[in-house]
Amino acid sequence: MKTIGYIIQKEFKQIFRNKGMLPIIFILPILQLVILSNAATYEVKNIKFAYIDYDHTSKSRALIEKFNASTYFDVLTDFPSQLKSSTAMLAGEVDVVLEIPNHFEQNLLKEKTSDLSITINAIDGAAAGVESGYVNQIVQSFNKDVKMFFMDTSKKAMQPLTIESIPSFWYNTTLNYKTFMVPGILVLLVSMITLFLSGMNIVREKEIGTLEQINVTPIRKSQFIIGKLFPFWIIGMGLLTVGLILAKIIFNVPMEGSLGLLYLFTSIYLLVILGMGLLISNFTDTQQQAMFIAWFFVVIFILMSGLFTPIESMPKWAQIITEFNPIKYFVEVVRMVLLKGSDFNDILPQLWKTLLYAIVMNGLAVWSYKKVN
Repeated sequence: MKTIGYIIQKEFKQIFRNKGMLPIIFILPILQLVILSNAATYEVKNIKFAYIDYDHTSKSRALIEKFNASTYFDVLTDFPSQLKSSTAMLAGEVDVVLEIPNHFEQNLLKEKTSDLSITINAIDGAAAGVESGYVNQIVQSFNKDVKMFFMDTSKKAMQPLTIESIPSFWYNTTLNYKTFMVPGILVLLVSMITLFLSGMNIVREKEIGTLEQINVTPIRKSQFIIGKLFPFWIIGMGLLTVGLILAKIIFNVPMEGSLGLLYLFTSIYLLVILGMGLLISNFTDTQQQAMFIAWFFVVIFILMSGLFTPIESMPKWAQIITEFNPIKYFVEVVRMVLLKGSDFNDILPQLWKTLLYAIVMNGLAVWSYKKVN
């Protein structure tokens, strides 16, 4: 134990002596959490909106006013023709163009129906899909208003019974996207920092030539590995603590579940990441190599974790691969505990899989580490 304590103490001294390392460990993750949590959102706002009104009636003006009142659209201008609007969209000046045809109000009065033309810049397919949803919501709201306006008292009595659905939003009642994203971004930062630090740690010993000296000492392999990785386990838990504090103070993320349960899962999850970092360092000779390999796996794990895109929308083969993604389980557990208030039994499947992952990963890492005794 004295040997392990000495290695841990030495490792902490090296970390805190390196003035350039401290901002990387503590300051940069805080800035990333604040910036990414505000930037990483699927909400589309400030949509550049224009229209072509061939009808010029009260109903066409009412429809345009609906878009003008929306917080998602910036109604910029109107165009006299499709040619002008197409030129503006080609130049990137507008994102959505609404075309109201001639006899729009007349058709609503006589035929009880009318057509609208919506042109959306779909270079960004995801944003175009969201914009289309916003447009449909506004048109449906306008359609409901028109029906009520033209429906006289006698016709109201003859109308069949209508059923209106009233949604109830659980776990995120305000539909605040930051509430969903902040826990995921926190997972991303804890995973990246601990993986990179642990992956480059032993490689650094190789580069400066001290690893060979350590290998011929009486220090056991297990003592050396625990002493080297334990400081980064502490740093990972510290990053989680700082991230949770910022999530509550800055973003007001709800914390419905037990934080102790979250720390329990994190303590096991960090063993997976640290074992992975050790495994990478065993097969690399320079910190640059370790960084590239770690970055390769981190990008794949993040993109396939369900952090940014739902796992259910992935191809079947990709969903199978995600079962071997430790970040996926951490993202699920953080959101379940913080937002849903899940208890120990709820996260038990993810806990068992992560524990098994930690045993396998650290077993491979220790086995592959070469030490001459």
